[in-house]
Amino acid sequence: MKIAFIFPGQGAQYVGMGKDLYDNYGKIRELYNKANEILGLDIAKLTFESTEEELCKTSNTQITILLMSLGILKILEENNINAQYTAGLSLGEYTSLIYSKFIGINDGIKIVRKRGELMQDCKGDWKMAAIIRIRI
Repeated sequence: MKIAFIFPGQGAQYVGMGKDLYDNYGKIRELYNKANEILGLDIAKLTFESTEEELCKTSNTQITILLMSLGILKILEENNINAQYTAGLSLGEYTSLIYSKFIGINDGIKIVRKRGELMQDCKGDWKMAAIIRIRI
């Protein structure tokens, strides 16, 4: 049987997401500590204790979703559950790239943090939209 993982994008976040996993799995805490060292940012506090407004800032949302997705992957790998195929929804593409070893985890963390900051700081008259149920 072949397995595929599809990783979520921005919009899947909520304050406290994955706190139970963080509390119960050392591998997830190790991952968060690694990200803290790389970024100089307490990701656990941001994810579990911030306000909805703070978490929903693009600069914060993207890195917290990435780390939660990577943390869940650590649990799956510990249980010998691996995917042959991966994909991601927008931001989720980076989780897919890290899982596929196309980019390293340290670089992926830095890239996603910078991506979130750049998107947060984007100025001008622009909008983003989702296209749903397109028919060709």
